[in-house]
Amino acid sequence: MIKITFPDNSVKEFEAGISGLGIARSLSNSLAKEVLSITVNGEIWDISRPINEDSNIKLHTWDDAEGKYAFWHSSAHLMAEALEALYPGVKFGIGPAIEMGFYYDVDLGNDTVLSDKDLPKIEQKMLELARNKSEYQRTDVTKEEALQFFADKNEEYKIELINDLEDGTISFYKQGDFTDLCRGPHLPNTSYIKAIKLNSIAGAYWRGDEKRPQLTRIYGITFPKKKFLDEYVVMMEEAKKRDHRKLGKEMELFTFSQNVGQGMPLWLPKGAQLRESLETFLKRVQKKFGYEQVITPHIGNINLYKTSGHYEKYGADSFQAIQTPQEGEEYLLKPMNCPHHCEIYKFKPRSYKDLPIRYAEFGTVYRYEQSGELHGLTRVRSFTQDDAHLFCTPDQLKDEFKKVIDIIFIIFKALDFTEYTAQISLRDKVNREKYIGNDENWDKAEQAIIEAAEEKGLNTVVEYGEAAFYGPKLDFMIKDAIGRKWQLGTIQVDYNLPERFELEYVGSDNQKHRPIMIHRAPFGSMERFVAVLLEHTGGKFPLWLTPEQVVIMPISEKYNDYAQKVLNSLNNSDIRAVLDDRNEKIGRKIRDSELKKTPYLIIVGEKEATDGTVSVRRQGEGDLGSQSIQEFTDFINKEVEDQLSSIEKY
Repeated sequence: MIKITFPDNSVKEFEAGISGLGIARSLSNSLAKEVLSITVNGEIWDISRPINEDSNIKLHTWDDAEGKYAFWHSSAHLMAEALEALYPGVKFGIGPAIEMGFYYDVDLGNDTVLSDKDLPKIEQKMLELARNKSEYQRTDVTKEEALQFFADKNEEYKIELINDLEDGTISFYKQGDFTDLCRGPHLPNTSYIKAIKLNSIAGAYWRGDEKRPQLTRIYGITFPKKKFLDEYVVMMEEAKKRDHRKLGKEMELFTFSQNVGQGMPLWLPKGAQLRESLETFLKRVQKKFGYEQVITPHIGNINLYKTSGHYEKYGADSFQAIQTPQEGEEYLLKPMNCPHHCEIYKFKPRSYKDLPIRYAEFGTVYRYEQSGELHGLTRVRSFTQDDAHLFCTPDQLKDEFKKVIDIIFIIFKALDFTEYTAQISLRDKVNREKYIGNDENWDKAEQAIIEAAEEKGLNTVVEYGEAAFYGPKLDFMIKDAIGRKWQLGTIQVDYNLPERFELEYVGSDNQKHRPIMIHRAPFGSMERFVAVLLEHTGGKFPLWLTPEQVVIMPISEKYNDYAQKVLNSLNNSDIRAVLDDRNEKIGRKIRDSELKKTPYLIIVGEKEATDGTVSVRRQGEGDLGSQSIQEFTDFINKEVEDQLSSIEKY
């Protein structure tokens, strides 16, 4: 008999060799029908895999990320089986599950080019194969056996992957007539897959290397029920309307230029105003929490990043070193702000009485992302982080951590992110070799995060093995208005950089000690945050944030002078107003303004010019009637004041 410990710490005994599916059946038949994967001692397994020793387990259904992972991983194999049946001789690269679905990189040969028109045919073949109820069968193989199998199939990509693996760690999965190199997990059989949608085709360099062959990447998603697919299709249609690239162009927020360079966003005046409003808001909040603004260069000596470890970690993804006229002197475009902040901390001796110290910077960093990975504002080569680094004593760590959570709450409230979970990322329970620092410091840091999250009443999930190499962290996962999940806001505890940079403070015992460093970025990056915000709001920002709060529309050019007078009055009262004096019909102007999501429209004609008033329309609500210029000014300023004061009351 073996002892199985469940997430609620209850323990039950089972015969050795029982599977996750068997455990689910022992609990309820309905659970057995829904379970898709199982975590055993921190590792995700097939639910059909036997458990032979005492274990901590957690069963996963479609509602869990781990359940979807097994489902979509299995679906990638099903698509590969369909491709092999339809295109004999196809060669396979990698086919992972991703956040929403899966993809497979394939080499169809020089004479075969897939297009979107081919996707329905592949979908139909997948459905046909799924109905066969083929079992996903796992087999452990030697490295020699694995190499021979794929050599016989002339699969050079798989052979390259196998050569990177250690003997004794290799497994195959087979379903139907298809066998793949894989460590799992997978579903029990293909019949679980009921609905399929292949979304798109793209090019992808093998192993992300532009010098290697370009493969065909096929993206797809599958579901256990047809209604889930129907809901997904509706969501994707809404997502197209909210695409930040589309809205950014329509609202004239940002653009890209090949002459400037890929992944280098250009912020247009309205986009710059939006960013400035976000920065001003966060600076205002940070000031109340005791932060000090700093500014650091866009480049740094290469040795700075070697000391921090970022050169080793990001060197391959950074722009090449900048050579100076002095021999042997090299600089890098900075990939991170934290090494610079460490040097600011070091510029003079510190006492425990000085701590905590909180440095904040909207610092622009640069990383050379592969061109195929670039995507609007969400994946760029130049981006600005709302970075801050806190230096504190061990006794201050938990309170400082909780205050950062407070700032993130304020931001979420300000921008109407109401649904979120917090992921506590801790060390691997078994493998401690990939982490630096001593166990005592790690235990304190992990406990501080756990206690801080508990005291703040966060809805949390704990993930072992997901900590950074230098310390545990807390990541906030938000759900947007149409149900998609995004990672926004991260807080990390770091014992590594203070050690590497030899940071010190003199304690109350008159001895030198290392401070603890907290990294935090509530927005993450301004670029990605604006992209998420655009898609969450559909471009309809709260009045305090919107770049153009009011557009003034004269009915004809006869009233342009009066419209200009209204504009000057509003701008003098810090209301962001613009004048639309184009020689267009008023209906066209209103439609254009609606497209740009401007909250308030002012229409002026003969009556308004005579009475000294404005006719007001609210986007989505229509006519609000006539007001004097001062009444409208007071109305707008009060709405902004009410919005900001309600946020800051948190």
